[in-house]
Amino acid sequence: MNIEATQILPQYIPNWDKCHAFITHHKLFRYFRRMIQQWLNIRTLFLLVAITIVTGTVFYSNYLAKKIDEDETRKVAIWVEAQKNIAGAGNQGLELASAISIGNNDIPIIETNENDVINPGNCVNLDTAAIKADTNYLPRMLRLFKKEHKPIFYIISEKPYAANKYFYGQSVLQQQVRYYPLVQLVIVSLFIIVVVIAQRTSFLSTQNQVWAGMAKETAHQLGTPVTSLKGWAEVLKDIPGNEKIVTEIEKDIQRLELISDRFGKIGSQPHLDEKNVVEQVRNMMDYMRRRAGGKVEFALNTHNETFIAAMISPPLFDWVIENLIKNALDAMEGHGKISIDIKQTEKYILIDVTDTGKGITAANIGKVFRPGFTTKKRGWGLGLTLTKRIAEQYHKGRIFVKWSEPGKGTTFRVELLKPSAGEPAENT
Repeated sequence: MNIEATQILPQYIPNWDKCHAFITHHKLFRYFRRMIQQWLNIRTLFLLVAITIVTGTVFYSNYLAKKIDEDETRKVAIWVEAQKNIAGAGNQGLELASAISIGNNDIPIIETNENDVINPGNCVNLDTAAIKADTNYLPRMLRLFKKEHKPIFYIISEKPYAANKYFYGQSVLQQQVRYYPLVQLVIVSLFIIVVVIAQRTSFLSTQNQVWAGMAKETAHQLGTPVTSLKGWAEVLKDIPGNEKIVTEIEKDIQRLELISDRFGKIGSQPHLDEKNVVEQVRNMMDYMRRRAGGKVEFALNTHNETFIAAMISPPLFDWVIENLIKNALDAMEGHGKISIDIKQTEKYILIDVTDTGKGITAANIGKVFRPGFTTKKRGWGLGLTLTKRIAEQYHKGRIFVKWSEPGKGTTFRVELLKPSAGEPAENT
């Protein structure tokens, strides 16, 4: 609402402050405002401009094509009159008629008798090579011309009835005018595609910079209080009777240091080491089992493998597994089963995390990795986004929803390259 309206309306509407607050904060209003903001972006603007340009061009091209068609109809009628003069006028006007006849060098014409029998000797502006090579060429063109225009008649005699019919088609110019909007549509579409790709690339670059900046700042902000807490923990150690408290505090400090280290690695390119994935997953699963409660069952299947090597950043890889297990615990609401399956192929390491939770609807499967998307009452919707970023950008792997069914559960798959392997595998 503009400034003038907000100044004038309170004078005429009682309790304007309450009405304004209701309109501004009402859920329905916020929904439509959000929807309009989503649509009114730069891509939509480019699309609207392109549609306007193409639509205007189509209408104008059709207008020009119609004008050209009317003009060509008049030219063909004049050409037929010239044929009459050449056939029956003797020397009178013969020079002008011949000039008119010869002057038609762009409109294709087929002459037939009253029974539509083609006269090959008087078919102009057609492919002469095709006429000689293909006996069906002229009949095919005649059928096409019949669809485009009505013929012009030259009646030779009434009794017995004899006449020539002249069927004509579109000139090259008219065809070009009709196809011009399609060519322009392709050009505009390519332009829009280039703009969208450039905009998306710029957006992703900015997003990456924001991610890195936020991560570095978070790690930096955590560093100072963590250092202070470590100092206070050392002070508490000197006071008798605080041994148990200090032990728990040190565990929490180690946890905070791990979180700070993770954010620090997200803000920069992490160093990858060759580690045993089986051991990493087992340790993280044991860690989460102790905090999940007795109603959640955990199962790890490694297919009798005890060592599977992969190039990973241990703190960040642990974060991926932790986020997937936390997501599974939230989906199961405190009871159910979490199964982790680890196997390897010739080039890839496949890690499947399956839960027996409430599952994901088909409409939401494509949204689970988007920043801010969450079905929980609390949360920022960044856990799976970070997980995808760590798995794909830092470990050059993949993560996706392999299977999900509402009411039955979900399986997330993490694909990692084995050392010296190629690209991530396709969905299997």
